Amino acid sequence: MNTRKNLFGLIMAAFFVVSLASGAQAFWGAKELDTEQSAVTFANEVKRGGYGIVTTKELKTWIDEKKSMLIVDTMPFETSYKKQHVPGAVQIEFPIPEMTTLDDNKKAELLKLLGPDKDRTVVFYCGFVKCTRSHNAAMWAVKLGYKNVYRHPGGIKAWGQAGYPIESAK
Repeated sequence: MNTRKNLFGLIMAAFFVVSLASGAQAFWGAKELDTEQSAVTFANEVKRGGYGIVTTKELKTWIDEKKSMLIVDTMPFETSYKKQHVPGAVQIEFPIPEMTTLDDNKKAELLKLLGPDKDRTVVFYCGFVKCTRSHNAAMWAVKLGYKNVYRHPGGIKAWGQAGYPIESAK
């Protein structure tokens, strides 16, 4: 009987250790690697782009303080901006893959939107952290000589999750 109890105890201990290890893998493993990769990718984008970053809470504070700035939504008009955007934001669509070139039409569109004041604070956002539309727009604004360029990485998803007001276009 003792052998049977010891065997049962050993099996239960092994099961507990395996369960604990599996839980630790789920908690400390792949998710953390994914988070790390996302963080490194984001940091590298910011470094290559030469722009600043602004959190959702900071952007809301800037808006509440009536900071002079231009907020730019870089998502498609029909499928995103029209349905939901940060109050007061204007829209220009950028693609997701990093743009190594900017064609003359997009350059002219961006320059017209941003205006002549290269010291103006400009904040670009897209849908969520992994979306790189805002990276492309911010990077090209910097390349075009704008000096106070920011990316709001959480985008409209973080804005909405924070419970902040959302506008729609008609």
